[in-house]
Amino acid sequence: MSPEALSELIATIAHHLVASGAAGALTDELIPGVDRLAVMRPRDRAHGDWASNVAMQLAKKAGMKPRDLAQLFADELEGAQGVAGVEVAGPGFINITLDSASAAAVVDQVLAQHGDYGRNTHLSGRTLNLEFVSANPTGPIHIGGVRWAAVGDSMARVLEANGATVVREYYFNDHGEQINRFAKSLVAAAHGETTPADGYKGAYIDEIAQRVIEEAQADGLDILALPRIDAGADKEGEPLGEGDSAQREEFRKRAVPMMFAEIQQSMAEFRVAYDVWFHENSLYADGEVEKAFAVLRAQGDIYEKDGATWFASTKHGDDKDRVIIKSDGDYAYFAADIAYYWNKRHRAVKPADVAIYMLGADHHGYIGRMMAMCAAFGDKPGENMQILIGQLVNVMKDGKAVRMSKRAGNVVTIDDLLEAIGVDAARYSLARTDYNTSVDIDLNLLASHSNDNPVYYVQYAHARACNVDRNAQAAGIDASAADLALLDSPSDGEVLAALAQWPAVVAQAGDLHAPHRIAHYLEELAGAYHKWYNLERVVPMALTGQEEELPEERREALRRSKAPQASRAAARLKLNDAARMTIAAGLDLLGVQAPEHM
Repeated sequence: MSPEALSELIATIAHHLVASGAAGALTDELIPGVDRLAVMRPRDRAHGDWASNVAMQLAKKAGMKPRDLAQLFADELEGAQGVAGVEVAGPGFINITLDSASAAAVVDQVLAQHGDYGRNTHLSGRTLNLEFVSANPTGPIHIGGVRWAAVGDSMARVLEANGATVVREYYFNDHGEQINRFAKSLVAAAHGETTPADGYKGAYIDEIAQRVIEEAQADGLDILALPRIDAGADKEGEPLGEGDSAQREEFRKRAVPMMFAEIQQSMAEFRVAYDVWFHENSLYADGEVEKAFAVLRAQGDIYEKDGATWFASTKHGDDKDRVIIKSDGDYAYFAADIAYYWNKRHRAVKPADVAIYMLGADHHGYIGRMMAMCAAFGDKPGENMQILIGQLVNVMKDGKAVRMSKRAGNVVTIDDLLEAIGVDAARYSLARTDYNTSVDIDLNLLASHSNDNPVYYVQYAHARACNVDRNAQAAGIDASAADLALLDSPSDGEVLAALAQWPAVVAQAGDLHAPHRIAHYLEELAGAYHKWYNLERVVPMALTGQEEELPEERREALRRSKAPQASRAAARLKLNDAARMTIAAGLDLLGVQAPEHM
């Protein structure tokens, strides 16, 4: 019997007690939904397999003492199929022990559903646009963006496991001043000059500049011979538009696509596949900015003041109104944000019911204006628009912070991280911590093959389970007709209980946008599995001479563990396979491989 089935049974009992008049003042309307009558795993295994606090939830509504109401639930549960025992404990907890066959039924469920066990459809019918990373195309992806790549893609996988349609989206900021600074930095590097004060530094700037020169030469163009100052400019550096000069414009139009390609390759190598690569420039080229502005103008949310155009965001909860077109006629950055949200919600293909933005730690001050814009369009802030703020990543090695990149100069990039620990360790370690908290990445630990390394610990459990399968096959063990009631040891019970909790973990991780819950669950399941593996043999092995001389009771216990009869070995093989499948499914939700050998 699964935890969900127990919750449904408890809800049925509650309504039955109301109908029989035994539940005091309690009425059907006062009984919470099944999802709020969840059972939990007791900390002390001696207290049973599952526990419920339903009596304490409902006692006040019923006008009864919690223990008295708990006893009524216990009496009903005692007669339920699959329940071996029930006791009322403490102020009104109901502790439930299942019979071994009922507890083990989850194994057949896992094996029947294969990798789909735990998946559900409760978010079906909703399209979620999940935008994450979205680093400027002015350099390699740094460690903060790598965290969003791991968390964002894992979150998308978890949401899909809950039935949602997810659009993974990357927003290229290819319009505006940061691109001008990038182009100026490349030109300076090409001429061996000092990087401009507001420019970009790092070896990658020299690399890109050289690649641009070589590409232009292959096209028959001497890019360094192009004018560096446009006609009409008084001096180098005067703002003259995106290119600022013929030479700088040529560097810009060739270098930006190079950075796009590099970012796309990095994401592919990190196992992140985007559905949409959206370019900010298209908002202006396709008239999306004016379309969105027209909606806001029509309802009086845009006005003119001091030669500029303003969005009246204070009408919708912001702390001040926002400029969207500056007095010099240039668009403010927020103009594109307005158009981009409108575009997400009104696309011809997969328009977003919910637009989820994953932003860096320095974007807290941006939330107010974004939510005001959402409300101005008639949507619900926090529902149609959701903003997640990620915290910082500290990379450590030998107990010290790692700050310098061979390529980017002063940050750790995605290439640095993958070279140090690989994709699996990088994805797992960045996704296993709540994005609301900062995280320390210990390169030495994550490169080690030890149980202290969480990704190794989980992957090793899967590899061990695969090895058990190989050995069982070689020994001719057939699990097709296994009697799962024979899974009656304490360590069997720990693995069974962990397996039974997987569907609830998947649902909670989706509802809370919390892929780190998947990692925490996997570590608990791996811990239960490793303990089980060390205690319960599937392929029999003979007792040693020293073990044969132990007292009969101890010797018999060892035989059950080390030299099980065929029927018990078959049941354990099924349990092994259920654990293996669930670990593999969980790792897949994090974009991490489940190795068969380690």
